[in-house]
Amino acid sequence: MRVLLIDDHSLVRKGLEALLNSRNIEVAASVGTGAEGIEKAIELSPDIILLDVKMPEMGGLETLKVLREQGVEIPVLMLTMSRDENDLQEALRMGAQGYLLKDMDPEDLVPALNSAIQGDNVVAKELIGALTRIIQGKTEDSGTPEPATPLSELTPREQEILSHIAEGQSNKVIARALEITDGTVKLHVKSILRKLGVHSRVEAAVIAVENKLNKNSPEETS
Repeated sequence: MRVLLIDDHSLVRKGLEALLNSRNIEVAASVGTGAEGIEKAIELSPDIILLDVKMPEMGGLETLKVLREQGVEIPVLMLTMSRDENDLQEALRMGAQGYLLKDMDPEDLVPALNSAIQGDNVVAKELIGALTRIIQGKTEDSGTPEPATPLSELTPREQEILSHIAEGQSNKVIARALEITDGTVKLHVKSILRKLGVHSRVEAAVIAVENKLNKNSPEETS
């Protein structure tokens, strides 16, 4: 695993480097600005990016936005002290794979990185309530439905898998539930994200909740 660190605090970067190196994880680069981070992400193609939210000049959210606009699809985990629900909401909307807090247990960082690389979404336990409120708020505010829902292009099988994603299930759990391989689930997830025009499973889950998709809603096909 190769990790790119983007954080304006040198002490934080040094601590993260030491932690990751002690777990035999390569730090591809460690930089202090969003602009440098974008440059290194394109140049080095790391496996995952750890990105601070609150940075001077170009903040983490703006950095994430530019990365996605430039077609960089590398998983990004926000690592921050900010518990602001707006930051969480914007990060997930812009395609972050997860949102972690800097006061997390160091032992939980590597499992979070592994989960994100495998396609799972990772949100700090302390923010699960905020995530629930965000999703519920979006459901309440979804006032004017479009003639064709965002789910219209999905096949029944893709809708079924999306309903599991909306419940926060990993690819392995979904594969077991549907009695298919992990690889098949991954292919379906890629197709779902492409058709919905989103970058992360959390964004797809929000759309599923907005459209009241649940595991019983897709029509069963034999």
